[in-house]
Amino acid sequence: MLKSVVRAVGAAVRLSSATTSTARALPLSCLTLRSPSSATTRPFTRSLWMLNNNGASSGYRPKLFSSKMLNPSVSCGCGGLHTEGDKAFGDFLSDEIKEERKIQKSKVLPKMSGGWELEMNGTEAKLTRNVAGEKITVTFNVNNSIPPNFEEEAEQGQQKSAEEEADIVSTPNFVVDVTKQGAKHSLVFDCHFPEDEMSHGEGEEESDIFAIREVSFQPEGDSEWKETSYTLNTDSLDWALYDHLMDFLADRGIDNTFADELTELSTAVEHQEYIKFLEDLQGFIKCN
Repeated sequence: MLKSVVRAVGAAVRLSSATTSTARALPLSCLTLRSPSSATTRPFTRSLWMLNNNGASSGYRPKLFSSKMLNPSVSCGCGGLHTEGDKAFGDFLSDEIKEERKIQKSKVLPKMSGGWELEMNGTEAKLTRNVAGEKITVTFNVNNSIPPNFEEEAEQGQQKSAEEEADIVSTPNFVVDVTKQGAKHSLVFDCHFPEDEMSHGEGEEESDIFAIREVSFQPEGDSEWKETSYTLNTDSLDWALYDHLMDFLADRGIDNTFADELTELSTAVEHQEYIKFLEDLQGFIKCN
């Protein structure tokens, strides 16, 4: 009898210890939340979609992700999100487009003198001309062609009036390809507009408003610059050789006059693309 009682007490102790140990070992995924509207418990495994659900089945609506900013304020067949901020953004873009159209000098791109033929491909322009058996091609892209204006605009926080604001001028890098008939390679010049050469004071001797950065022979017809071809960097180049390279370009119509006209063309193209971008952005916001 006594042994039976001892066995029963021992079994009870072991059962109690096992229950305690099991409770301590429960993983976090087994923790439960009690719904305010129900006595039953559910595991905390709801998705983000459920957290923003109306909760019709339980009568409980969590507020974690509910917000007026995320609820569509305008009905639209696209099924996209529309907020009051989007409406204000669209109105702002409408005004901005009107102002940019007002200051647009012409919807027709200016022509280059010297018999250059223009071919456009989005933001990239290609100018081509033939001179005595040579084909000269100039390509440039208007993306990132507006230099930053760090003039005394931030001086004591003063702002300039519209009349005092300097005109925005696009000064893109451009590549000149010179190809001779029957040649397998083209002589390629990588050119740019140095910021300190873009303006000259009265009485100052006229200097080149563009500069050659690199020169290389590249396979004729290839649009990609091959890094395996030797490239001559002009930073440490003998000035006599550099002058001859500049004269070589000038003899083929790549001079200051050409560079001035190129900036006018690039500025017009950049402005057209900017207005088009604003129109596309407005259509995207309004789902037109």
